[in-house]
Amino acid sequence: MTDIEYLKKYYKGDIEEAIKRLDAGEAVQYIVGNVDFYGYTFDITHDTLMPRFETEELVSKLIDYIKKYFDSNISILDIGTGTGCIAITLANELDAKVTALDISYKALEVASRNNHKYGDKVNIIESDIFSNIDSKFDVIVSNPPYIREDEDIMDIVKTNEPHIALYAKDNGLYFYEKILSEASKYINKKHIIAFEIGSEQGNDIVAIAKKYFKKDIISLEKDMEGMDRFIFIKGE
Repeated sequence: MTDIEYLKKYYKGDIEEAIKRLDAGEAVQYIVGNVDFYGYTFDITHDTLMPRFETEELVSKLIDYIKKYFDSNISILDIGTGTGCIAITLANELDAKVTALDISYKALEVASRNNHKYGDKVNIIESDIFSNIDSKFDVIVSNPPYIREDEDIMDIVKTNEPHIALYAKDNGLYFYEKILSEASKYINKKHIIAFEIGSEQGNDIVAIAKKYFKKDIISLEKDMEGMDRFIFIKGE
C-alpha cells in the first residue's frame, strides 16, 4: 500500500491537505496519527518515537523469555515509554504488573491516552530513568535513545521524530551505561533486562553489561534483517 493509499484509507481529515503534508516530508503515520504495533493501534504524535518492527521483535522475544523464565504475576518496568507501546502490549499479553516511565510529559500524555484505550493496565509516571522509582522489578525493558549525536540519519526521521528520543551522548551509549550502572538497585535477584540497540553497538553494550552484571547470562541477538538489535541480560 502506498502512502497516499494509506492516507485515503485511514485519514479522517482533508485528504488534499494531508497529501500536501506528505509531499512536505511528514511521515504518513504522523499525519494519520496512529500506527499498528503487535496487533494494537497506538496513537502517535511528533512528541513520540514511531513504533517500529524491530521493537515488535523486542516485545515478542521478551514475552517468550518471560514465559520460560517466570511464573505468573511478575513486575515490569519500561524505561522511556514514549507511546507506551512496549508497556501496554506487555500488560495485555502477560499476567504482569507494568510500570512505564518517561521524562517527557508530552509523551506521557500520548502514553496515557493509549493506556486508557487498552484498559488502563499500566502505571504511567514521569521520571528521569530511576529518579522517581522506589521499588524493584523482575523485568526492566528499554528502547532508549541510541543514535550518535554526529550520526547521519534519514531526513524523514530527523524532521518528524523527537530528538530527545533519538540521540544520545557517548557515541549513543549514554543511556545503556546510565541504566545498567543503577539497575541493580531496582531489579530482583531473578531478573531479565532487555534492550533494543543500534546495529553497531552490540559489543560495546555487552561490555557495559558485563561490567555491572558479571554473573548474568548476557546474549546479543539479531533482528529479522540479520542485524545486531537486542540484548538480554538474565540473572538467577
